[in-house]
Amino acid sequence: MATDGAPILEKLSDSEQTVETPAEDVRGRKVADTEGNEIGKIEDLLVDAPQRKVRFLLVAHGGFLGFGETKSFVPVDAVTHITEDQVFIDQSRERVAKAPVYDPELTDEPEYYTNVYGFYGYPPFWGPGYVYPGFPFRQA
Repeated sequence: MATDGAPILEKLSDSEQTVETPAEDVRGRKVADTEGNEIGKIEDLLVDAPQRKVRFLLVAHGGFLGFGETKSFVPVDAVTHITEDQVFIDQSRERVAKAPVYDPELTDEPEYYTNVYGFYGYPPFWGPGYVYPGFPFRQA
């Protein structure tokens, strides 16, 4: 545990954990905003290993054909629903474009996660009264 209560998180792909069911593994799916505009693609999931919970989506967005793309974390709290090939979030494409940029050097710093949660307007998962969101309903 970090000093301010935020645990150290790791990419699912770097851990020995797996997603319980294939339907819940959203890696590789496109991310769409509140208007249905494509934002980018989920590159990985950031997990809280001790709690065995996904905390963030690592979303690659912007750029062209993979060049010049930016990576940002989006809290799982933003997910509104999931289809077979898309994950919809309650944030706009413009908002995600302005999010704190993913920096692997900062992901061990609890204040980095505090800033990401603050940017999106969600309370951090390590705070009092936090309730983990259920897996969003699926739409065909």
